[in-house]
Formats: sequence, C-alpha cells, structure tokens
Amino acid sequence: QVQLVESGGGLVQAGGSLRLSCAASGRTFSPTTMGWSRQAPGKGREFVARIWRGGITYYSDSVKGRFTTSRDDAKNTVYLQMNSLKPEDTTVYYCAAANVLARQEQKAYDYWGQGTQVTVSS
Repeated sequence: QVQLVESGGGLVQAGGSLRLSCAASGRTFSPTTMGWSRQAPGKGREFVARIWRGGITYYSDSVKGRFTTSRDDAKNTVYLQMNSLKPEDTTVYYCAAANVLARQEQKAYDYWGQGTQVTVSS
C-alpha cells in the first residue's frame, strides 16, 4: 500500500513563505513523477507544479516565479517552496505521484495525499 503524506501547511501573511513536503511510503515505490495540485472552493483541481525524475519541472502560470518544486529520491519526498504568497493561493494542496512521465492530467496520477491546508491572510 502506497501512502503520500503531506506536511508544512499553515497560516501565513501575504508575501510570506511556506514549504510543503510530501513523503511517499509503502512497498518498493519510486515514482517517476511527483506533483502538487490545489482546489479552491467552487473551482476544479489545478495542477500547480510537478517534477519528473531527473529534475524536469512544470509550473502553472499562476505560480510561476513564486513556487519551486524539488525532490529527494533517496527519501521519496517532494517539496514545494512557496514564496510571495497571495490570498488567492489559499486552498488545500494535494501531493500526487505517478509511475509514468505524467503531465498535468489528474487521471495520470496513481496516488494522492490527503491534502494540507494553506491559508494566506491579507
């Protein structure tokens, strides 16, 4: 059983920073793609960042230049460094993992975390 466990969410003022972590555990699991998605109330889920094994990354336009994702394959962990946070970044962030070179399609991901809440106050 593969599990993804996120941590690092919380409350921060606008302009501040947070770092999310997502650790993958369970059997022999070495995901090819790890990523971060979010879903604001009343909106669909948006993939904001993902990283392939080897380091190739993707960022949505809404976070480009402010968020950075990285991974530590030895720890099966992916990170999301979020800087210059805005109130519109407030929502639940989900970690996802795939056994293939996945892009931004939700259905391409095999495993999802429970989510961690990020709240940015103005």
